[in-house]
Amino acid sequence: MLRPKKPSPCILTVKDAFYLTPHMIRVVFTSPELASRPVGCEGANCKIFLPEVDQSADDLIEQIENGPRPTVRTYTVRNFRKDALELDIDFVAHGDEGPASAFAMRAKTGDFIGFRGPSDVKIKDYYADWYLVAADMSALPVASATLEAMPRDAKGLAIFEVQSEDDAQEIDAPEGVEIRWLVQSDPHVVSRAQEAMMRATELPKGVIQTCIAGESGVIKGLRGFLSNETDIPKQDIYISGYWKIGLIEDEHQIQKKLDV
Repeated sequence: MLRPKKPSPCILTVKDAFYLTPHMIRVVFTSPELASRPVGCEGANCKIFLPEVDQSADDLIEQIENGPRPTVRTYTVRNFRKDALELDIDFVAHGDEGPASAFAMRAKTGDFIGFRGPSDVKIKDYYADWYLVAADMSALPVASATLEAMPRDAKGLAIFEVQSEDDAQEIDAPEGVEIRWLVQSDPHVVSRAQEAMMRATELPKGVIQTCIAGESGVIKGLRGFLSNETDIPKQDIYISGYWKIGLIEDEHQIQKKLDV
C-alpha cells in the first residue's frame, strides 16, 4: 500500500506569542496552507525551519526544497484549530542557547517559519484500563495532547517534571488521571525523580498504555524499568528521548540511531 504523500513545506506566520508559564512560550501560527492539514493532529511531530536574518519567505522555501538545509528543529503540534487556520507550538524558553528558543522569545506578529508536517500522532487508539504518562518540559506538549485525547472515563497517573512550581499548566485531563508535578530547577542535570515516583507506584492489574518522553538519560532509566521490571507489553509502551543534555538536535538524532 502506498503511503500518503507528505504535505509540501509551507510558511507559517506568527499571529501571537506569549509566555504560557515562566519557562514555556506559546506561539500561535496561521497560514492558508493549514486548511490541508488533518484535524486531530495535536501531539504529532512537525518540523520547523528557522529563517536567517532578513531572509524572505520564498527564499526559505527554496532552501528547504533544494538546500542547503536551513536550521531545522522537531516540535509538537499542541493545538490545531482548523476552522480558524491556527496552530499552536509551545517552546521551552531557555535563552539564546538554541535557535528555536531564541526565535520564540523574540517572536512577534508577522514573523515566519518554514513548516513541514504533521506526522502521525503517537497514540492512535486508547484501549487501556490504566495510563501512565510522564514528561519533562520538552515533552509536556505531547503528553498534554495525549491526556486531552483520552476517553473521559480514563484512569491513570501523569508525572510532569518542570523547572518551577509556576510552570505547572492547566490540562484538560480526565478526572480519573492523577497529575503530579515535580520541580527540577536545572534541566541540564539528569533527574531520577520521575523514575523514583514510578517505582513507588503500584501499577494496577489490566492493560496499561504509556506515553513517556523527555531527556534521553532519564528515558534510558525509565525504559529499562518498564522493559525489565513490569509486565507491560512492548506494543503498549510509547517512550522516546526527545533531547540529550549537551547535544543539539542533529547530534542527538545521530546518537539515537547509534543506540538502536
